[in-house]
Amino acid sequence: MAIAQNWRTTLEKICIPVAALAVSLLIFGVFCAASGANPFAVYGSIYKAAFGNWYSFQNTLIRAAPLMLSSLCTALPARLGLVIIGNEGAIVIGGLSAVATGLAMQGTGPFVVQLAMALAGIIAGGLWIAGVGALRHYRGVNETISSLLLNYIAIALLNHMVGGPMRDPSSLNKPSSYPIPDADMLGNIPGSRVHYGLIYGIIACAIAYFLIQRTTFGFATRTVGGNIRAAKIAGLPVGKLTLIICFLAGSCAGLAGMVEVAAVHGRANESLNANYGYSGILVAFIARQNPLAAVVVSVILGGILASGGILQRAHQLPDATVLVFQGVVFLVILFSESLYGRFAIFKEGVRPQISAPNINPQT
Repeated sequence: MAIAQNWRTTLEKICIPVAALAVSLLIFGVFCAASGANPFAVYGSIYKAAFGNWYSFQNTLIRAAPLMLSSLCTALPARLGLVIIGNEGAIVIGGLSAVATGLAMQGTGPFVVQLAMALAGIIAGGLWIAGVGALRHYRGVNETISSLLLNYIAIALLNHMVGGPMRDPSSLNKPSSYPIPDADMLGNIPGSRVHYGLIYGIIACAIAYFLIQRTTFGFATRTVGGNIRAAKIAGLPVGKLTLIICFLAGSCAGLAGMVEVAAVHGRANESLNANYGYSGILVAFIARQNPLAAVVVSVILGGILASGGILQRAHQLPDATVLVFQGVVFLVILFSESLYGRFAIFKEGVRPQISAPNINPQT
C-alpha cells in the first residue's frame, strides 16, 4: 500500500504540472492568434530555435545554466516554508562582486582568478539572501517583500558602480566596468560553445538534491518547513537553519552572476540584469522545488528564451512575447498548486473497515 501511494504521489507531481503547461500553451496560442500569428507556426518556430539543431541547442544550454543556479535561490528556502524572490538581486550582486575581484587579482593566474571570482560571487550572493532570512527570523519582516525590494537596491547599486567608480571610460553609450582579461574568462566545454557554467549548474542542483533529501540537515529543514512550531518543540535550531539555507540559496544565485560576467559578458553592465532571476522563480515553481527537476525545466525554459528573436523575425511578434508566455505559465502554475490532493485518482483507495466483534459482556 505504501508503494502504491508513493506512485500516486509521484504521478500527481508529474501530471498536474504537465497539464498546467498544456493549458498555458493553449492560452498562449489564443494570444498569438489574437496578434495575427498562426499558433502552430509559432510553436514550430520555438522548437526550431530551441532544439532544432546542435547550434540552437547550444544556445538553449547557455541560457539554461544561470536558470539552474537561479532556481535554487527560490527552491531551497521553499523547503523552510519561505517564499524568496530576490534571485535577480543576488545575481547582480554576485556578478558585480566577481568582476571587482577579477579586476583586482589580474596577473595572479587564470585558475586563481576564476576561483576567487567564484568565491566572491558565492559569498556576496549568499550574504545578500541571508540578510533576508535574518530579517524574517529575528524581526518578522516578510521575506517575499524584503527580497523583492532588495532586487531594486541591487540594480541601483549596479548602475551606480558601473556608471561611477568602476566605469571604463571607453564605454560611452552603455556604461560598463573595465573588462575581465580574456585569459581569466571561463572557457567553453570542449567541442561546443557552451561554457562551464552549465556544469556548475548541474553539479549545484545535484548537491542541493542530496543535501535536502539524503541528509539529516535536509530532514531538519523539511521538518521546519512542515511545522515550525513542532520543530521548535523538538529543539531544532530554526534560526540557524534559516540563515544557512538562505545563504546557500543566495550563493547559488551569486554563482550564476559570476558565470554571466566571466563566461558571457566579460564585464559588469546593465546586461547583467537579464531577468534570469525572475525566470529562475518560474523554474522553481514548475519543478515544485525539486533541484533535479529544475535541471530539465531550465533546459525547456532556456529554449523558450532563446526563441525570442525568431518570433520577432518570422511572425512579427514583439521580442517580449516570450515574457508573456512566461507570465502565462507562472499564473497557471500558481493556480495548479490548489489542485494537489483534490483528485481521487491520486488518492489511496479506501481500505476495508474491519468491525470489532459484538461481545456481550454478560456472556
